[in-house]
Amino acid sequence: MKVFDRTKARRKRHTRIRKKIFGTPQMPRLVVFRSLKNIEGQIVDDVKEITLIGISSLSKEVDKKGKKKVEVSKVVGQQLAKKAKEKGIEKIVFDRNGYLYHGRVKAFAEGAREGGLKF
Repeated sequence: MKVFDRTKARRKRHTRIRKKIFGTPQMPRLVVFRSLKNIEGQIVDDVKEITLIGISSLSKEVDKKGKKKVEVSKVVGQQLAKKAKEKGIEKIVFDRNGYLYHGRVKAFAEGAREGGLKF
């Protein structure tokens, strides 16, 4: 009997996606991680293999009071875009990390777009 493993399936999707997506210094990669309660994003330069910017829904600058998880995700995306603008990053490549593009991941991406990132 085979048991379906969600994380294994997501990792397989992620490796398929990562074959095509690569972050350069001119266009770094925005990676999203979603847990059951929180969401986080990192902007990564794959050439130098360094994280340029990172933010989470656990960060102090994110106000979560009275908001649902989708609304918090949008705010986190906007905050990440604000930090990226300060560092001079405008264009990015979006890496959904194997997650489906809906719900919190979609809200995060829309928040980043509203903040001024282009992808």
